[in-house]
Amino acid sequence: MAKKKVEQESLDFPLQKENYILLIIGFAIIMLGFLLMMGGKSDDPNVFNEEIFNFRRITLAPIVVLFGFIFEIWAIMKKPKEAKSE
Repeated sequence: MAKKKVEQESLDFPLQKENYILLIIGFAIIMLGFLLMMGGKSDDPNVFNEEIFNFRRITLAPIVVLFGFIFEIWAIMKKPKEAKSE
């Protein structure tokens, strides 16, 4: 009887499979935001390239990264659904 109770306690993880899948999705969103920030360098270091100040790098990418971090927090805090025991 004691062994059954120990097995039951060891299987209660704070995060379930659904939470880990959501964490991976959030990580992918964050990586997408950082990929959107890439680029815009100049071939000649003596020439300034205005391409680094476009909408994608200044506005869109930081919003995507911020959404990814908020999604990560939600994925951790999400309570897993209770399994019906019948």
